[in-house]
Amino acid sequence: MTSSLTSLLPSSRAAATWTIHLEKEYHKFSAAHFLIFDDGTAERLHGHNYRVAVDLDTPRTSHGMVIDFKRVKPLVTAIIDPLDERFVVPGLHPDLTCRAIGNDETEIRHGKRRYIVPTEEVCVLPILNSSSENLAEWIGTSLLDSVRSAFPRVQLTRLSVSVEETPGQQGMFTLRF
Repeated sequence: MTSSLTSLLPSSRAAATWTIHLEKEYHKFSAAHFLIFDDGTAERLHGHNYRVAVDLDTPRTSHGMVIDFKRVKPLVTAIIDPLDERFVVPGLHPDLTCRAIGNDETEIRHGKRRYIVPTEEVCVLPILNSSSENLAEWIGTSLLDSVRSAFPRVQLTRLSVSVEETPGQQGMFTLRF
């Protein structure tokens, strides 16, 4: 005799969710950045080989699935590929300026620091700082838009993105609906 899921739940307030977890070797990007701290100091320019993982929670479809992995993986790839081999700049930081110089160079300034970088190597994001948790937020909100567009009938209950900058060290962003 098989029990139904609802008979196994401890109370009427309990709810079941199903998750797909994506953590593919190719969901990675290499980027340069520096963090700006609350006291105005900043790290030196450096880089990481970032790895991205995604969790999507939804109710199951009538066919017993959450979302097809094969259709979600390219959405993640499309979001992170433009970050690869770029200088990631937090475009919303109040103490940092970023401006075009001519047609092919970008000037980035923070305090006494001044970087002149080929424009094609700069990726200015609408974030306050280029920390892994802020990168996770930007990737997560971008993925939310992509998932809603690609799967208009899917009802997400949670979306979580982690961005690992070194093994064992990651920032996470989670949306619950």
